Amino acid sequence: MSATTPEGVFRRDRVAVRAALIALVLLAWLAVLAGAGTGMDPVAMSGWWLPSAPATDSAWTPAYGLIAFFMWVTMMVAMMLPSASPLVLLYAQVVRQAEGQGRAKSAPASIAAFASGYLCLWILFSVLAVALQWMLERAGALSVLMSSRSFLLSGGLLIAAGLYQLTPPKAACLKHCRSPAAFIAAHWRPGVLGGWRMGLKHGLYCLGCCGVLMLLLFVGGVMNLVWIAGLTLLVALEKLAPFGAAAERVTATVLIAGGAALIVLG
Repeated sequence: MSATTPEGVFRRDRVAVRAALIALVLLAWLAVLAGAGTGMDPVAMSGWWLPSAPATDSAWTPAYGLIAFFMWVTMMVAMMLPSASPLVLLYAQVVRQAEGQGRAKSAPASIAAFASGYLCLWILFSVLAVALQWMLERAGALSVLMSSRSFLLSGGLLIAAGLYQLTPPKAACLKHCRSPAAFIAAHWRPGVLGGWRMGLKHGLYCLGCCGVLMLLLFVGGVMNLVWIAGLTLLVALEKLAPFGAAAERVTATVLIAGGAALIVLG
């Protein structure tokens, strides 16, 4: 098949977009793994990211805060982009077809804008996460691995996340995340700006679906690689697996029971 035919162009674009997504996810995971602990705890990230947690809020220099921000952004890309990739690939196919029919222009720029709009929401989430990290460290509530020292706080976060799993906003956001074709049909906007707005809107749904789960990093440890991988897998199962809706309810039960056990037995 010639690379100049419409079919050849579509295939080449799919390969290029897929390769770009894989490269970005791999780079993010390599950055996370580059901080893997070399000491007594093999699942904890070491000082590669944050050499020493500040003992007081006064030790939070601008450089430290910036490193913390990039740490969170990298984790969000590594954890969230894999489950969003099917939608990005579908959008790339649709926008390229629209361009081939003369209904759209600058398909590569629109695809990049869509992905950027999606990640923009998780960058904003990272800002809020850094602020929360600062407040918890200021209160002395985080361990060296950046996990909660308080059974009450950890249990409360688990219960809150479990209860949120059962709410209508969670169900509505998850429905959008699980239906890429329906999302594109309902929210289609032409052009680069339209692609960015679509990506931003999908990021908003994704944040509504998974943002509370990401706060559980403060329970298992922001620097705990097993916990990071587990949450990534949970998000992927909810959004991509055929049994994702059922997994949502099972997850709620486990989180609520685990949180209650921490509070009662801790």
